[in-house]
Amino acid sequence: MQIRFLEIAEIELDEAVQYYNREAAGLGDDFLSEVLNTLDRIARFPKASQSCSKRTRRTRTRRFPYGVIYQIRREEILVIAIAHLHREPDYWEDRM
Repeated sequence: MQIRFLEIAEIELDEAVQYYNREAAGLGDDFLSEVLNTLDRIARFPKASQSCSKRTRRTRTRRFPYGVIYQIRREEILVIAIAHLHREPDYWEDRM
């Protein structure tokens, strides 16, 4: 299944990668790799993740405190947010 990002979710991902790279050389690249691995798991098993609402699901990354918030659409998976899980919960709900 194809994965598509909302523009704001792409911005969140880019900002998190930049933040981690400022914290330690290569850490942002590790974060990006972790998110890509998470997206691969989602693509293979889209319904295996925790349900947040009727159409929305969340899969946690393994190493970082982030979740990928997404919806399963007819022909794609739509990424709603790359959400830090220790900050303002459910801030992304108005994106749906």
